[in-house]
Amino acid sequence: MIAMTTDARKILVTSALPYANAPLHLGHMLEQVQTDIWVRFQRSRGHQCIYVCADDAHGTAIMLSAEAAGVSPEDHIEAVKADHLKDSSGFLISFDEYYSTHSEENRLWSETIFNRLNQAGHISIREITQAYDQEKGLFLADRFIKGSCPRCKAEDQYGDNCEACGATYSPADLINPVSALSGTPPVEKASDHLFFTLSDFSTLLATWTRGGSLQPAIANKLDEWIEAGLQDWDISRDAPYFGFEIPGHASKYFYVWLDAPIGYIASFQRYCAQSGETFDTWWEPGGNTELYHFIGKDIINFHGLFWPAMLEAAGLRLPTAIFAHGFLTVDGTKMSKSRGTFIKASTYLEHLDPEHLRYYFAAKLSAGVDDFDLNLTDFVQRVNSDLVGKVVNIASRCAGFLRKGFDNTLSEECAEPDLVESFIAAGEQIAALYENREFSRAMREIIVLADRANQYIDDKKPWVMAKDPALAQEVQAVCSVGINLFRALMTYLKPVLPGMAERAESFLQVSTDWPELQVPLVGHVLEEFKPLLQRVDPEKIAAMIEAGKA
Repeated sequence: MIAMTTDARKILVTSALPYANAPLHLGHMLEQVQTDIWVRFQRSRGHQCIYVCADDAHGTAIMLSAEAAGVSPEDHIEAVKADHLKDSSGFLISFDEYYSTHSEENRLWSETIFNRLNQAGHISIREITQAYDQEKGLFLADRFIKGSCPRCKAEDQYGDNCEACGATYSPADLINPVSALSGTPPVEKASDHLFFTLSDFSTLLATWTRGGSLQPAIANKLDEWIEAGLQDWDISRDAPYFGFEIPGHASKYFYVWLDAPIGYIASFQRYCAQSGETFDTWWEPGGNTELYHFIGKDIINFHGLFWPAMLEAAGLRLPTAIFAHGFLTVDGTKMSKSRGTFIKASTYLEHLDPEHLRYYFAAKLSAGVDDFDLNLTDFVQRVNSDLVGKVVNIASRCAGFLRKGFDNTLSEECAEPDLVESFIAAGEQIAALYENREFSRAMREIIVLADRANQYIDDKKPWVMAKDPALAQEVQAVCSVGINLFRALMTYLKPVLPGMAERAESFLQVSTDWPELQVPLVGHVLEEFKPLLQRVDPEKIAAMIEAGKA
């Protein structure tokens, strides 16, 4: 667990870089929402928390997609980046900088880190033989080779695994292999490649992976690779390739996975140039800043082995922690285009409120790496019950009485100071859960408080008291307590529901940031209450699924 502190912290956060070759889907949004909740929580607590990200914009696949579309790779990645930013903004993701790995800052840092690795003797060169498409004039990655599965004989399978029987193999094992690009049989061709000698860092990585920077399950997995013996990492690709040419090695380009994580540094440098923040203090070893990466568990080898080794060799700080999450399934199965459950972010936004999904993600996310299931029936029930039926219900019930009889003004004194104080005191436990990414437990604690608030109002029955003019002050007192309880709940939900919190702040006429929640509101004037959140409409879910199939 991460220790809590009341002192202001300087925190840099990243999430994995989406590949600039396809639209974002809900799997991407799971990660970005998880990251954004944690970032917004830190900001709400009064810490400096900077969130940077970028498009991963290099590689053969991007080069080929641009060629097929008849545009330059640069135009292709710019168009994809614009779509990615639009979708992320739609889900209220609060990037401080969203950049691209195809930038001069990233070129400079990739060359700088490579040169430092090379000068320290961590780069070697050796000849390797690969499949080559003579018609297209390029070397073929496994995913660009197709043939019949050597185990089950299923046709049209890619060069590393069979979708029919699940077998894994090398492209050389395929029956009748052909290039997926030209349809011609590949030939074997030799070429010199550059390798990062990762084994030089075995001792460092064995210590670092057990130093508290990783979840236990992730540390165990990385230990398996370390104990088996770390292999040299091929960091070069042959022309033609869309990326950065390696200094001193004509027609050789940095493999996309070398410059992609360096994109975190480049994006932060771009942020510093725009904001005036001092760059060096955040990346030098031994400083008082913190660095966190949120990623999917499928790319932990790059972030948990290659990345810290590169940083160490380059004289830069290592991550404070890396937080991995599992994969997203929908209704218990892998996302499927035929079933309409491979849901693009833009498709979701056309039909449903992003805060509904932000809350559902939060209600089920833990600090572990288990896969996450979006159960659409549970999604409807949970959002409607928790947010509309419980949280919003508190404000709407109380606001009506305060508007009708008291000019939207709260009582001059708090009628239930102990109750309100208990809600404020609960914030420290909820904050600890947020800090340690136990979002589902935090949401449970918040909804328990919402149930208590509703029970208080049910017990007092202001709708009954309102019938007796002599009890008017008691009606005001009860509803004023209810509003204070609602204010506490919105403070705790603000990292998850920033849009709803903003609307609540307009109604309450106060900030819902954590430090503001110290004493009850008394004698305070509210704005006119307006609906804060609509229910999830099951018909819109059905329409979204149909749109996904299309």
